Amino acid sequence: MRIGVDLGGTKIEAIVLADDGEIVLRRRINTPAQDYRATVQAISALCRELEAELGFRCSVGVGTPGAPSLLSGLMKNCNSTVLNGKPLAADLSKALGREVRIANDANCFALSEAKDGSAAGSDSVFGVILGTGVGGGWVVHGRLLTGANAIAGEWGHNPLSGAAEKRACYCGRQDCVETYLCGAGLLKTYRQLGGVAATAQEVADSADDLAEQALEQYCQQLARGLAGVINCVDPEVVVLGGGLSNIATLYERVPMLWQQWVFSDDCRTRLVKAQYGDSSGVRGAAWLWPR
Repeated sequence: MRIGVDLGGTKIEAIVLADDGEIVLRRRINTPAQDYRATVQAISALCRELEAELGFRCSVGVGTPGAPSLLSGLMKNCNSTVLNGKPLAADLSKALGREVRIANDANCFALSEAKDGSAAGSDSVFGVILGTGVGGGWVVHGRLLTGANAIAGEWGHNPLSGAAEKRACYCGRQDCVETYLCGAGLLKTYRQLGGVAATAQEVADSADDLAEQALEQYCQQLARGLAGVINCVDPEVVVLGGGLSNIATLYERVPMLWQQWVFSDDCRTRLVKAQYGDSSGVRGAAWLWPR
């Protein structure tokens, strides 16, 4: 058995995953606010609690909101900024007395869906998170690919071709895919059309004409962004996760649209919804240790 931990900005979730993919135990606690040392201690205590209940020791994998630098081993690109510049893998390994494997949460999502989720059995899988931010992960032959710079799958910070306006991104660039395809991006598009809504979910649930226009623009933007991915790595399956993956029209409309930008006379890449939803990240963290 293996332990998977999903380290989020507000919660830490941990599971024990059996070899057949069944979740045996699950625990969830609040993430210590802006306290790195307390976060390490909380993860360690959670893992020990699970092992005490099981009666034996497990491997541990952790999904994080950033990634360890291949140069220094220190965390980078974390929106939970207290983690940036910290040796999280080394500190957790020391606290637990064993090697702890760490990967970006979007990579864990992709690995979960490739292992035994919606893309199980596929040789090449691109996992996409459409939520507060936009991220991705890349799995080939069941193996997570991190890349030479530990940024494989970070398509959310590619420029969106054909953008009709300039949108500033927190990364310091303009017109990143994320600025259009995250929840706030969809909401902004709707408001620019004259709509009134408080959240992206309200836009997705609305049946008014402006919401339909905003969702059509969203489908066009998602299709253009994914066509660029398909042209580069040509995955068998693209799996969508995150809150916006629940928009049903994406799975019919986007594959119809991306053909105009894919460099092939026939695009056989499948677009599917994640099987495990919000649990994909923590499951993928557990799968960082193979069977």
